Amino acid sequence: MILADKIIDLRKKNGWSQEELAEKLDVSRQSISKWEGAQAIPDMRRIVQMSELFGVSTDYLLKEKLESSELSSDEEAAETCARIVGLEEANTILQIKESNAGRVALGVMLCILSPVPLILLGGMWDMGMLALAENQVAGIGAAVLIAMIGCAVALFVTCSLRAKPYEFLEQAPVETLYGVDGMVRERQEKFRPIYTRQLTVGIVLCVVAVAPLFLSLIVSGEESFLHILSVAALLALVAVGVLLIVRVSILNGAFQMLLESGDYTRAAKLDRAKHGYIGGIYWGLVTAGYLAWSFATDGWDRTWIVWPVAGVAFGAVYGIIRALQRKE
Repeated sequence: MILADKIIDLRKKNGWSQEELAEKLDVSRQSISKWEGAQAIPDMRRIVQMSELFGVSTDYLLKEKLESSELSSDEEAAETCARIVGLEEANTILQIKESNAGRVALGVMLCILSPVPLILLGGMWDMGMLALAENQVAGIGAAVLIAMIGCAVALFVTCSLRAKPYEFLEQAPVETLYGVDGMVRERQEKFRPIYTRQLTVGIVLCVVAVAPLFLSLIVSGEESFLHILSVAALLALVAVGVLLIVRVSILNGAFQMLLESGDYTRAAKLDRAKHGYIGGIYWGLVTAGYLAWSFATDGWDRTWIVWPVAGVAFGAVYGIIRALQRKE
């Protein structure tokens, strides 16, 4: 293992980004990038600094070959359980994540839009615009809703099966072979402007989604079909905004998984392994509550509020449960 690979290895084991390591060594991020890309070699003073920072000997950093006796027990355990990712596999992972990102985002969009036909048909029936019985209108709307959710579930399942061989990226330590780190960082840098732009547009759309509802209240003082259309427009804007947010978030997450940065450092993976069950239980209860409330009240034009509220509340719930577990 050459020095460049050892710096990458030790940095990742400590859960540091290149920026964080650069700050600790009082150098630029570009210097760290060049060292890890074997484009430059740190001077002896930096070698000594790194040996103290990482808790290894200078011999370990400078020797081409590493004897197992030179590893501490923790380092040896991490080295043993780490998954090796080569350049070809990294490219495959990024291709699958890019394909899945669009499909998952579309599935989420379908879920958000699924009540729209029911809302529109119900509004048209209330206004006497449909020559159908109430149960027929409700049946058609419910059938379309279930069909859209069924399509979304199919997308989620197929994406999950395609990504299953690479679940280790979210759970196990990752060791990238020479060249992988540089390739992923280069693609991440190219993607960064797209990520920033689409994330911003998605958030703005979700925020301004209530505008059609307020406009309908201004234009028409009493309840009318315009109000029904404004609710449908609200859900449509939220759906498009969430589609953009989900898509770029999945793509950005793929880069972070391979680089073990952001939400996928080794410390974060360990924490997720301990507390990952919280998310499954929480969102299962939220989904059950949303469906029960919606079907019981037939208030699909109002019950969508469950999702943004639940999303904001999840961080607080997760933090409280973790704090209680630490005290125990």
